[in-house]
Amino acid sequence: MTISESTTLFHTKKVVQYDPDIALQSGQDVVYRLSLDYDDKRKMPDLLAGFLEKTDKNALEALIIGMWGDPYESGADEVIAALVAHAAELPNLRALFIGDMTYEECEISWIVQGSYKPLLDAYPQLEELRIRGGNELVLEPFAHQNLRKLTIESGGLDQKIAEALAASSMPQLEHLELWLGTDDYGFSGDVALYRKVLAQLTVPTLKYLGLRDAEIADDLAVWLAEEPLVAQLDTLDLSLGTIGDLGAVAVLNHTQLGKLKRLDLSHHYISEENQAKLKALPFEVVLDDPQEADEDDGESYRYVAVGE
Repeated sequence: MTISESTTLFHTKKVVQYDPDIALQSGQDVVYRLSLDYDDKRKMPDLLAGFLEKTDKNALEALIIGMWGDPYESGADEVIAALVAHAAELPNLRALFIGDMTYEECEISWIVQGSYKPLLDAYPQLEELRIRGGNELVLEPFAHQNLRKLTIESGGLDQKIAEALAASSMPQLEHLELWLGTDDYGFSGDVALYRKVLAQLTVPTLKYLGLRDAEIADDLAVWLAEEPLVAQLDTLDLSLGTIGDLGAVAVLNHTQLGKLKRLDLSHHYISEENQAKLKALPFEVVLDDPQEADEDDGESYRYVAVGE
């Protein structure tokens, strides 16, 4: 699987592609996506400024930034700086997605990102932040009183990001979603590190935990099946990764998963026998997109759904 389509729904609003030559839609039921083509002579800060001149800045609740020209070469720091510069004009901005790109625009592991602490500091009212791309992503430890949903999508998440999260504070956090990826595309870290992340960020409001697209999905499942903090979750999402029978058996022998409402194991390498057992558990278990491991010279290979 690759990311083949732009986002169509964000912050419960329909996504509309911004076109400077078309009048903006009225109402609060849409969110605009700003993006440039490769041959576009404009710069994203200029496109953003033009958009803000046309919209009701006080009413703007959500915004998506797509391709900023050449995201495989130049990072998002210029985009972030422009958003920081406009922060005082956007008192009600609650949701941001930076990096909404398909694989045709830029493969996820090629997206050069930026440093996000200035953005988080500039928007204390922000409730949702979604970031796509882990290449040169910088996240320093931060404290944010209102952030409820944090998503970082990558083909390989550097352990420095997890370490920063393990030193951060989000007392209202409800949804934490991290795409770990593979070491071929920058993943580093282990279960011990993510145990620290969960210990730090599990606040009473946390109901969704996603450790997705992980080549260490079996190890994560073995840990989380016995992790007391998981007992407060509604949803545990280990989809897009390489979970197989080792992780499935850990779930089947669970002691901490009884209060779950949903366990997502989509894109998996689990045997039919264990799939049948998982479906009998007293909560929803999603087992879409079963995979077959590749065999080569006696070696078995599994692949995450989104790598390059």
